[in-house]
Amino acid sequence: MQLLFKTRYEQDIGLWKRKRDLGWYLLLVAGLLAVPMFAGEFYVGELGGLFIFAIAGVGLMLLTGYTGLVSLGHAAFLGIGGYTEAILLSKGVPFVFTLPAAAIVTGLAGIAIGVPTLRMSGLYLAIATLAFGSIVTNVFSKWDSVTGGFDGFPVKAPILFGLNLEGPTGVYYLSLAVLCFVMWVAMNVLRSPLGRAMVAIRDSEVSAQSMGINLALYKTIAFALSAAITGLAGALFAHYVRHLAPDSFEILLSIQLVTIVFVGGLGSLHGAIFGAMFMRLLPQGIALIRDDLPGALGRMPGLEPSIFGLILVLSIMFEPHGINGRWRKIKAWFSEFPMHKAAANRRQKSYAKSERLR
Repeated sequence: MQLLFKTRYEQDIGLWKRKRDLGWYLLLVAGLLAVPMFAGEFYVGELGGLFIFAIAGVGLMLLTGYTGLVSLGHAAFLGIGGYTEAILLSKGVPFVFTLPAAAIVTGLAGIAIGVPTLRMSGLYLAIATLAFGSIVTNVFSKWDSVTGGFDGFPVKAPILFGLNLEGPTGVYYLSLAVLCFVMWVAMNVLRSPLGRAMVAIRDSEVSAQSMGINLALYKTIAFALSAAITGLAGALFAHYVRHLAPDSFEILLSIQLVTIVFVGGLGSLHGAIFGAMFMRLLPQGIALIRDDLPGALGRMPGLEPSIFGLILVLSIMFEPHGINGRWRKIKAWFSEFPMHKAAANRRQKSYAKSERLR
């Protein structure tokens, strides 16, 4: 087992625990850059979609995993970012401006829902965000003059510095670049005073407030930041599907985003990546086994959302730390082999005294 000895204060706030971690990440990025050279268009397109949902997962992870605020309306933020991107491109605005604009508009929408729900938490906040998502979906459906209504809205191809990024390969590289940028931003936010305040609010609002943390301010910032990142994912999603429709941003998509966070592992950026991988692979697996299921079960129209819900419940019950938690346990087992003892890795349950005041 390798122990990490810290000799400088800077090591506590560094992006990388060890220097070799940076090398592994660079090697991973280099491998991902080479994937389109060997894989077909279908697999490149699926990986592009995985990156987009990973970006949305990082946005929701900052809100739910690190701030402790549950949202069932993030599909609305995804739709706001997508429609903003498509509408601005149709007006002739260059792509280099539409992508940041989609993040800004969606961030403002996050503030609009964050301020009225400052005193809400838990189930009440989830219901409020669910209602917000329903309202936004109805706006997309009824505002025909702007969104195209149920006929949908075509999305122009993104052109960056004269380079046409239309097609699976262009979306793949664009989504990969945005994902790397979003991960870098999220990692820096979490090691800043803002990130520490968000974690303090998640652990105990009473304790955070007693330490001088402005709950209203930091909750609003968390909503805005989460919405802005999800809006970036929505802008990329618009280019991924090439034609936006209101029914693409209904409650099922919000449930999928929540599944990414909980199944991947709460409080972990890596968990957002693992959750996106799982969520994108699961529909393909369901499609493969449908023909082998009994007749009535295989033809059941609500099979996919039912399986999503079942997996979410089972994950919370039996693997609360998600895929990332299981991956960390596997790494710890191999690092301690053959001296691994399960009892030595058990953590004692502890609760802050301030929790009694809730």
